Amino acid sequence: MLSRVANSLYWMSRYMERCDGILRLLRVDYAYSQDEFEQFSWRPVLMIFTDMLPITIEETKHEGRKVLQYMVTEKLNKNSVLNLVSKSRENARSVQDNVTKELWQCLNEYYHAVRNENIGTALKHDDPVTVLDNLVQQGMHYYGTCEITMARGEGYYFMNIGKYLERAIQSVDILNVKFSELNYSLEEPTDPTYWKHLLLSISGYEIFLKSYRSALDSRNILHQIVWNEHFPRSIVYSVKRLKQSFETLKTDRNSEAYKAISFMIGKLESYIRYSDLKDLEENGLKEYLFYIKKELLAIGNSLNHYYFAFN
Repeated sequence: MLSRVANSLYWMSRYMERCDGILRLLRVDYAYSQDEFEQFSWRPVLMIFTDMLPITIEETKHEGRKVLQYMVTEKLNKNSVLNLVSKSRENARSVQDNVTKELWQCLNEYYHAVRNENIGTALKHDDPVTVLDNLVQQGMHYYGTCEITMARGEGYYFMNIGKYLERAIQSVDILNVKFSELNYSLEEPTDPTYWKHLLLSISGYEIFLKSYRSALDSRNILHQIVWNEHFPRSIVYSVKRLKQSFETLKTDRNSEAYKAISFMIGKLESYIRYSDLKDLEENGLKEYLFYIKKELLAIGNSLNHYYFAFN
């Protein structure tokens, strides 16, 4: 497969995964903001998905309608849903022969839906939940179309690599932001709704209730999001799927590139799999999350160097 094609499929998938993460977080945040109208802070979503300066975040964190518009329809925000879907569609358009007709139509419909002028009006004056729900459904349509129609070839696996790398980075970022508010302490007494909000943001609340019999506390939250292999958005699950997808790309022609990146992914998977809460308590949660994020970014940079450097 041409590196240009692999690059487009990889980024198409990363942008769509980022879009899905943003929409789910916004939907849960809006619901919680209605219960805590005066105190609710939109700081986490602004920290994770924007380049806003800290002072700007502090000025904006209580202005829910403004945050929704900025995150969904703002053309100047590179991580707005509008821009992410547009970039994903542009990547798909440039390699149309390598995606199915159904997938192209799905992205095209999503693109026109998010550009609808009524969305901005609804976010500003009406109930945003309907808008966010419809956009989440568009994203689920995209995921289903990928799984049902795409051949299990190199293109599909480059898409999976992008998806799971992006998902792992998001999970690390969400943990980092939420625990930074507690100074990375596992002992800080916290209202259970704090953790419920976090789990709902990444569609993990129902799985938590079925997997853990004890209370909503920091250690259980960490275990689910870092080590629970049955949770599709856990870090270990994402890295494992990243590894499996990458292993399909091995050929005689790319042995050096494959060996370099395979080693990085394997090292990170082992680091996560063979660590536990005791290690976090001894070495520090902040340092643990920082290391995982650094390694994930390094894997992304290496993919760009070995597989996508086509200029």
